[in-house]
Amino acid sequence: MTITIYHNPDCGTSRNTLAMIRQSGDEPVVVEYLKTPPSRERLVDLIGAMGITPRALLREKGTPYADLGLADPKWSDAELIDLMLAHPILINRPIVETPLGTKLCRPSEAVLDILPNPDIGPFVKEDGEVVIDAGGRRVS
Repeated sequence: MTITIYHNPDCGTSRNTLAMIRQSGDEPVVVEYLKTPPSRERLVDLIGAMGITPRALLREKGTPYADLGLADPKWSDAELIDLMLAHPILINRPIVETPLGTKLCRPSEAVLDILPNPDIGPFVKEDGEVVIDAGGRRVS
């Protein structure tokens, strides 16, 4: 199985996650989900594999979340999935699939828990935050 990342190149967390995957020695399949949204079946499979609810996958910031009234608990899981398919920006990111599991990688270093080779060496995020120091110790 290959590694797949559902990626938004405009998102720093997504870019940092992609960089960690690449630094681990793997070149993932990169799905820019805003350009190529997952099918309903695929989205349902990803949610199931992560062991979360559709509501837990919703992104609020920079999306129509408030305009659509998605904080209201009236929305069923099926309705929330419909809305994510209609507005892919509502899908939180990055989602990463590896042979070891599927995870919403927020914060980006969460990807280390599911990488086949998590010993990526020193890593510093775009904003300067040290994730793994020069000694190979996970800092954050």
